[in-house]
Amino acid sequence: MLMPKRVKRRRVHRGRMKGVATRGNFISNGDFGLIATECGWIKSNQIEAARIAMTRSIKRGGKVFIKIFPHKPVTKKPAEVRMGSGKGSPEYWVAVVKPGRVMFEIKGVSEEAAREAMRLAAHKLPIRTKFAVKGQEHAEGGEA
Repeated sequence: MLMPKRVKRRRVHRGRMKGVATRGNFISNGDFGLIATECGWIKSNQIEAARIAMTRSIKRGGKVFIKIFPHKPVTKKPAEVRMGSGKGSPEYWVAVVKPGRVMFEIKGVSEEAAREAMRLAAHKLPIRTKFAVKGQEHAEGGEA
């Protein structure tokens, strides 16, 4: 699973997700991309499941780029524990995703193969997504 090697703070606030992505909102490395159309947290195991689905679909042809990384620790207290006694320990790591963020990119395959691979990857993610071609993502983007 993806996780940072070291972090400045072990436990962080939950924060709030508003607005659209201002960074990572264009396809830079590949020819096709998978863009988020709503905000949410994506766990490290969901990113890994989407990556495996894409690489199996394109059968080791082309290259897959992962453009998101889970930097945020999410804490959880054990089951049936009374209130108080501090914040729980970190359980898993999430990537905060806003609308317009390019999450995955594929290079070196046909559009039909890329579309199918992205469809399989989108089923592994907890948010709605859309397929985009390089150079056309801003014309389609904006709706949340």
